[in-house]
Amino acid sequence: MLGACAVAGEDLARDGASMQEALEGMRDTWRQAADGDPSYDAVSTLVTAWSETTLGYLHQLSCDDPLTGLASQAHLRSRISELYRVADASGHALVVVALPLGDDPSDEAGDHFTRAMRIARAGELARTVFPRDETIARLGVHRVGILCRRDERLGRRVRVLATLLEGSPEDIPVRLWIEGLPGTDHFAGSLLDELARG
Repeated sequence: MLGACAVAGEDLARDGASMQEALEGMRDTWRQAADGDPSYDAVSTLVTAWSETTLGYLHQLSCDDPLTGLASQAHLRSRISELYRVADASGHALVVVALPLGDDPSDEAGDHFTRAMRIARAGELARTVFPRDETIARLGVHRVGILCRRDERLGRRVRVLATLLEGSPEDIPVRLWIEGLPGTDHFAGSLLDELARG
């Protein structure tokens, strides 16, 4: 049982779940399966695995997500902070590509590779529409964020990207939208966190 708790902790951390989400999920599962709260040893195992996986991720942070080749969320956050420092945030927007949650057979627990490849494909198509200095990053498990200039061509570019995504071999329905950057850098960070959890 403790081995399963460790695997769950690692998987939840890799998927970007918060500690609170991991503990609530464990409690709910335990109550359904065992009619009670999880033991201290089970909670400790889950928390330790989650913490070690998260710490390992933080130690390996770079500008690129290793599975997808897209910019990391940390890099996107840094680029947005730069815009606020030079007072240019209002001239930029974040285009969000959201792949569906849970309707793909590959969304089984542990299938990180298939999900990462779907994100990588969406990012590759985004790069064909946004080929210049835009930052294209992975946001959580099922989203791609594109930091770009807010100009008269943005709406047209988003429509072209939607067409490309609709015609992709995976034939996966996606949602796209343009997210304005908030008034402060702090709120921009909160927005990215919320989008990544989405």
